[in-house]
Amino acid sequence: MNIGEASEASGVSAKMIRYYEEIGLVRPAARTGNNYRIYGEDEVHVLRFVKRARSLGFSLEETETLLKLWQDKSRESAAVRQVATAHIADLERRIAEMQGMVNTLKHLAQCCGGDHRPDCPILDDLAGVSSAAGESSAEPIAP
Repeated sequence: MNIGEASEASGVSAKMIRYYEEIGLVRPAARTGNNYRIYGEDEVHVLRFVKRARSLGFSLEETETLLKLWQDKSRESAAVRQVATAHIADLERRIAEMQGMVNTLKHLAQCCGGDHRPDCPILDDLAGVSSAAGESSAEPIAP
């Protein structure tokens, strides 16, 4: 199948397939005499694996590690679990940071009069200015 067909079969855009090949995440496809990429079921299966890993939020590096572990039939499942649990911890940290952002913004939105006056605790907070509504109660958010 050509790259368009592989894209449709795997759910990975042709542009991303080319990118994954370029960065070495997946092996470059074989080429025809006309230099067109050709894909088989094995390549599509790998692309589906990559798509699923990425949809679960694994980084490219983590996806590469998981892909290598998946292809290594002598791997220990403990290695796979270690990658997954490290990713879970990272997701939980990011969720906590985002919840802090939500809490801060809710507090600021509640303090905002939402009227025709120009003063705004939301903009004051973004500018680092203490507003009349008081300091936000949430912890500072790391970028």
